[in-house]
Amino acid sequence: MDVIYGLHPVLEALRARPADLDRVVVARGANDARLEELLSACRAARIRTSTEPRDQLTKLASTDSHQGVVAYIKPRKFLTVEDLIATPAPEGRNRFFLALDGVEDPHNLGAILRTAEAAGVDGVILPERRAAGVTATVAKASAGASEHVRIARVTNLVRALELLKAANVWSVGLDERGTTDYDRFDFLPDTVLVLGREGEGLHQLTKRTCDHLLRIPMAGRVASLNVSVAGAVVMYEAARQRRAAAAPITPSQKPVKPLKGLGS
Repeated sequence: MDVIYGLHPVLEALRARPADLDRVVVARGANDARLEELLSACRAARIRTSTEPRDQLTKLASTDSHQGVVAYIKPRKFLTVEDLIATPAPEGRNRFFLALDGVEDPHNLGAILRTAEAAGVDGVILPERRAAGVTATVAKASAGASEHVRIARVTNLVRALELLKAANVWSVGLDERGTTDYDRFDFLPDTVLVLGREGEGLHQLTKRTCDHLLRIPMAGRVASLNVSVAGAVVMYEAARQRRAAAAPITPSQKPVKPLKGLGS
């Protein structure tokens, strides 16, 4: 069994996959209305609950940031890239995926997954090696949003991007040396946004695999943004374009000019 902790992660796990929850442990003597609501929801779902001293929860969670609740849950089952490709497009728009090229900080990964869920991303692709896994720390940093994101784990990210491209999904990398501003790109077709490692960015082979390389213009003296912040900027630009495309077009709105792929 895996261990997760924190009010939001445990509650979202209860909502997303109650059959996988084995037991929920709360701090003995805790006087918190939110914990009482969680316990009531567990009892309604027939999930075992118990109480332990707060110090014991700290040992179970390996942190004192557990907010008085720890849960035992079955390991998460991940999807494949083929599963994402087979996903039908949501009504009224095409699909938008996210791929991470070696994000190692679990707090960054959690923040990215939280934004991905909020922005309506249809699936996230994570490498199995040299990257953060979907741990309890990630679940806590995502405020439980990681439970609702469709995640595929892959052994070879470049191969995964090639499979997506074969399925007519544009591959778009975010890079400070990109030639196109992110808000000038047309995100309406099926697209996968690729984010690179903290401090290092995209691997060279990943860059060469992308159809386009986008950049975020920087008006200040700092050369780049944190990967989770940069990802949020672009994910919400894609979401904005898709919302605008679904709304009635007014004369003041001008369509974004489609861009050709690299090497075309």
